[in-house]
Amino acid sequence: MVRITISDLNNLKEKKQKIVMLTAYNYPFAKIIDKTPTHIILVGDSLGMTSLGYDSTIPVTMEDMCSATSAVARGSASKLIVADMPFLSYQTSIETAVENAGRIMRAGAHAVKIEGAEHIPAIQAIINAGIPVMGHLGFTPQSVNKLGGFKVQGTTAEAVKILVQHAQILKEAGVFALVLEMVPAQAARELTTAIDIVTLGIGAGIHVDGQVLVTDDLIGLFDKFKPKFVKQYTNISKTIEEAITTFNSEVQENQFPNNKHSY
Repeated sequence: MVRITISDLNNLKEKKQKIVMLTAYNYPFAKIIDKTPTHIILVGDSLGMTSLGYDSTIPVTMEDMCSATSAVARGSASKLIVADMPFLSYQTSIETAVENAGRIMRAGAHAVKIEGAEHIPAIQAIINAGIPVMGHLGFTPQSVNKLGGFKVQGTTAEAVKILVQHAQILKEAGVFALVLEMVPAQAARELTTAIDIVTLGIGAGIHVDGQVLVTDDLIGLFDKFKPKFVKQYTNISKTIEEAITTFNSEVQENQFPNNKHSY
């Protein structure tokens, strides 16, 4: 099975074919996504909220990310695997940033994702070490406290201008793609037109090169809250609840195990 590469993403952009990126944090979900037309698996630090029960991505550690990345890598044979660098894994020093990016790559990722445009020297050093970097602009979850909560970014002409400047800086630094999160559709359109690298939107309208969603949101597994940009395609949480409730009933009524499930 041939694995998706960064070159493949660039070709899709040139052909104006949409790119799809979904999250996975474990082996079973990676196996499922690997059977779909999805191009990229993002091992997101969103696992802190969807899998570990935190209120934000900030508590997520390098150990969390490496463990999840390793599991996903074992489950996926055909997708480009991108893993988030968690909070404070790249902000403290260039040396620490390169070392941590290397740890994530050794765990099985093919690229790392870094939020914001404030750490260009670290990004350049990581790329110079042979590690591809995906950027992330707009709402950047690791800066939720600085931004004053989960708020749409790029809502004024000046803010859009700054976003475009940051995108150009990241492009010049060598990132191969940009995630644009929670920005108005017109702002995402302007930004995508301004740069010639892949843009992936999550709450950024249709005028981008592809779309990203957290898989747990898409399938209804995470129900703590639902952002406006999430479309829930099924409610797997309800299905699981019903299956477990039925199992409990069958145990109480001595219907399970029956002869078929006994030795």
